[in-house]
Amino acid sequence: MPLTSFATGDALAVKLWSKKIAVEALKQTWVYKFMGKDDSSVIQIFDDTSKNPGDRIRIPLRRLLTGNGVQGDATLEGNEERITYFNDDVFINQLRHAVREGGRFSRQLVPFDVREHARLSLQDWWADRIDTWFFNQICGNTNQTDTRYTGNQTAIAAAAEHLIYAGGASTDGSLSASATYRFTLTLIDVAVERAKTLAVPIRPVMVGGEEKYVMFLHHFQVTDMRNSTATNQWFDIQKAAMQGGNVSKNPIYTGALGEYNGVVLHASNRVSGFSAGGTPVANAGRVAVLCGAQAAVMAFGRGHSPERYEWVEDYFDYENQFGVAAGCIAGLKKTVFNGSDFATIAIRTWAQSHSSNA
Repeated sequence: MPLTSFATGDALAVKLWSKKIAVEALKQTWVYKFMGKDDSSVIQIFDDTSKNPGDRIRIPLRRLLTGNGVQGDATLEGNEERITYFNDDVFINQLRHAVREGGRFSRQLVPFDVREHARLSLQDWWADRIDTWFFNQICGNTNQTDTRYTGNQTAIAAAAEHLIYAGGASTDGSLSASATYRFTLTLIDVAVERAKTLAVPIRPVMVGGEEKYVMFLHHFQVTDMRNSTATNQWFDIQKAAMQGGNVSKNPIYTGALGEYNGVVLHASNRVSGFSAGGTPVANAGRVAVLCGAQAAVMAFGRGHSPERYEWVEDYFDYENQFGVAAGCIAGLKKTVFNGSDFATIAIRTWAQSHSSNA
């Protein structure tokens, strides 16, 4: 019985695998649950662009309305409020990676199997890289200067009004191992207060008609927070997240630690560390980040999208070796307006492994 098969480099096969790796790579990212195409998402996706590699894509950042409205039969016409947008530019560039199998003798695989292994490996690589992009950006990890790891653009440190130090410290170097400088629930309260009272308040994510923020903490900071929180209170925090997840079925609750003061808490070991006086502080400092809507944006270049990456197959060494490359023109960045963070608050604390205390 004749079987349908695709030769290496076949146009239909390339299109099929290109879409497959793109969709599954993005869904495999840890941050996928925070992504969406509307401007109420923590990470907004832009793929409606015809820009070329290396160009900037201008992103509209929507502000909260501040008007008074009208009561009763008062005239509304002429009293409407203009929707105010700020703008931010996202750099996009091409990033590629490839795998090459050994020769026919060592490979011992048919071309379809090689494609599958290549797809899985490159899918994992892309998912890991996008997660790395996001955290280096929102944490303002300026220690990482290789833009291949920062969303194809330079990471920007948090502006002063969007930065909180634990224990009243004012610099990274003034933090120490004292409990005063470790993560506590009070820091969440301070961050929420700051987010709501800034000259340009941070627009929250709306979940079932309620305002929510999302906070990312390192696991070291989570341990500090739990150690400083009464057991009953921690149970209440966990219960709030479970109830919110059940009621709203919103993806921002997926895998959440808990919810406190309207902030959905998530832990990731990708939360960046920082340096003191230009010297990296190994395992001694981390930057938790509170995020609102449009905290970050991811944009794609011409011919690329969350559903479409570039997939190239080729033979080498007189068709003895088979290789596959996957690439994309994209960029990811923390949103910034007028040199100040648009929808993030960074919280810098002392944080280190507790394994020696077990």
